[in-house]
Amino acid sequence: MQMPATRLLRVRAAARLRPDLLLWGPLGAAIAAIALLQGAGADRWLADQLYALEGGRWALQHAWFTEDLVHRWGKRLDILAWLVMACTRMVLARDAGKRAWWRPLDYLLVATLTGPLMVSWLKSWTAVDCPWDLVRYGGSHPYVELLQPRPAGHGPGQCFPAGHASAGYGWLALFFGLGALDRRWGWIGLGIALGVGLVFGISQQLRGAHFLSHDVASAAVCWLMAWVCARLMLPRQPAVKA
Repeated sequence: MQMPATRLLRVRAAARLRPDLLLWGPLGAAIAAIALLQGAGADRWLADQLYALEGGRWALQHAWFTEDLVHRWGKRLDILAWLVMACTRMVLARDAGKRAWWRPLDYLLVATLTGPLMVSWLKSWTAVDCPWDLVRYGGSHPYVELLQPRPAGHGPGQCFPAGHASAGYGWLALFFGLGALDRRWGWIGLGIALGVGLVFGISQQLRGAHFLSHDVASAAVCWLMAWVCARLMLPRQPAVKA
């Protein structure tokens, strides 16, 4: 027996509004973590430990491993990976037998950019300092919490969310892009993205460029944009029910 049109519309609307744990689970955990790290002072406590271990200064700020290898060359490798993916998409466009790859690659080309771009935009107005700018760590600025008024004359900070970590966390989109082809590939892609994001983020923390909460926010923004792009560009997958 066929479902009446009005009931079918209600069922579809309810399915769209049903909470998806793939979105709200990670975002909820990130919000809780940021609140704890900033509100309870865990950010500063962790940075204090790193600062003390480096001899009361950011000794690794200009070190070869952190600045040259991870920061400078890591960014270049991220760009190279995107360009390789773009070239692969153009090559596969000529092969109808690889049609199954077209939409996931189109998605990845967009989603791996939107996360980092959103992070960059957020940095421009959150006005949060890097640790190395703070009096607490040899700088000249007082510590100001997120979205709190800044003292006159200090200018805006641009360190929240973490920009360099977003180059790694932008690849969280692999979970959805590769997962559209094979669920196991999606989990592998997720692991790779988390690993790269952690390396980028921890390296910047060792340099005094970011607090841990900055990296958590970066990962959350990249995950959000990957999810949104997946909903718009990939075949609709069943929501993970709450």
